[in-house]
Amino acid sequence: MNKEQIQESFEVFASMATNYLPKLAIGLFLLVGGWWFIGRFTKWLERKLKATSIEVTLVPFLCSVTRFSLRVLLLISVASILGIATTSFVAMLGAGSLAIGLALQGSLSHFAGGVVILFFKPFKVGDVIEIDGIKGTVQSITILYTMISTPDDNTAVLPNGQVANNKVLNYTKENNRRIDLSVGIAYDQDIDKAKKVISDALNAVPIILDKPEPFIGVLGFGDSSVNIAFRPYAKSVDYMEAYFAANEAVKKALDSHQIEMPFPQRDIHIKSGKI
Repeated sequence: MNKEQIQESFEVFASMATNYLPKLAIGLFLLVGGWWFIGRFTKWLERKLKATSIEVTLVPFLCSVTRFSLRVLLLISVASILGIATTSFVAMLGAGSLAIGLALQGSLSHFAGGVVILFFKPFKVGDVIEIDGIKGTVQSITILYTMISTPDDNTAVLPNGQVANNKVLNYTKENNRRIDLSVGIAYDQDIDKAKKVISDALNAVPIILDKPEPFIGVLGFGDSSVNIAFRPYAKSVDYMEAYFAANEAVKKALDSHQIEMPFPQRDIHIKSGKI
């Protein structure tokens, strides 16, 4: 290599260094500084989210999505500063996202449902709910599924997409819950006396609330009984215990006051005759 070629190579290198070194320095500074800032920002965001009423399960997910999105934007910005064409990269990223979205359409529906549930909190862990005919206590809520423990000690795993798009009946959203019960007495019994006996029996059950007062009234007329409805209230957490205690107390009280509770019976008359 002669002197002129060396000189020419040096000039090309100097030109490239002059053009690219400032961009490289700026890009490197932006990458390091931006990476550090994103880490600090997501930690700050995590502290702020934990201080709000947002479901704890949702906090790590939101922070991860935020961190990933900001880092992708940072890398695209650095590539653009260095003169790398990002148009095709963005197009590939969009096409890839679309393909992944189509492949995971069902899972994304459950994911979106989980975000809705965790944000708006129609129910929480420990609530007694009913969804699409399935009733039980909420065990856990994840980003994709809701686990419910049913009264027969089974676990129902419901996709959050199904949960978010169905009617949810939350039995423990309110502090108090009404218990709907009824009992039948014979037609020849005193209705007012029966109502008084039922009222006293309910008042004697400790977990039955005084306020609101239990409602007691004639529900209807059966084939062999006058049906009396009684509607006491209990704390939501005491519902099942109060349900059984109220039934037992009313039965014992009616028996002790000799108020007859008839059971269905049928008279059969046999006629003799020739065929």
